[in-house]
Amino acid sequence: MRGAGALLAIGVIALACGGDQEKAPPRDTARAGAPASPMKTSSARTNPVPDATPKADQRRTVLFLGTSLTAGLGLESDSAFPQQIQRRIDARGLPYQTVNAGESGETSAGLLRRLDWVLRSAAAVIVVETGANDGLRGQSVVGTKATIGQILDRIKQERPEARVVLVQMEAPTNLGKTYTAAFHAMFPALAQEHGVVLMPFLLDGVAGRAEFNQGDGVHPNYVGERIVTATVWRTLDRLLVEH
Repeated sequence: MRGAGALLAIGVIALACGGDQEKAPPRDTARAGAPASPMKTSSARTNPVPDATPKADQRRTVLFLGTSLTAGLGLESDSAFPQQIQRRIDARGLPYQTVNAGESGETSAGLLRRLDWVLRSAAAVIVVETGANDGLRGQSVVGTKATIGQILDRIKQERPEARVVLVQMEAPTNLGKTYTAAFHAMFPALAQEHGVVLMPFLLDGVAGRAEFNQGDGVHPNYVGERIVTATVWRTLDRLLVEH
């Protein structure tokens, strides 16, 4: 996060998201209409090269757990960053399918409560975006850190085969420098303690910039969501190739 305006933008996110709710099961990209048609190439129109994109039932899953930022609030379902990541995966011919399990208004405690059903299916990579709504409410950093730690432990216990990515989030500046600094430091500490990959701040280059956000000033618009997608992809691209 760069600048007070950007941090204040994070503070408003959860107000626009609503409260904790448990709704429908995770949306995969096939149901959400996200992935593009399998890419095909040909050396000549009369001699097409067979489609090299792995079939859906052969793909491993990249599961995105998060808030309205992951769900893509205010955007068409195929424009949320997990669905845009699917198109990049398809373009690379990688054997993965994305599942968008974002839930608007959710705190880390809410995510912990619904882990049982979001982890029912196997996943090769699990991306965890949580905590911003805790920060908005001024919840104890110690308590939030403990809850996210439980989430990471549960994932490791129930899906030991998965690579886990924790997304850096930020707290609003109106809670004071001591709180925001502690909140920021919580994420790299968790990543180190639990042996997971730390992704840069999700809204880097987007938060606090009106031209990249919807009318509420806090959720990315279509241009901003492409920037978010690029931020996420910089971490996932190498991880998916190596995994």
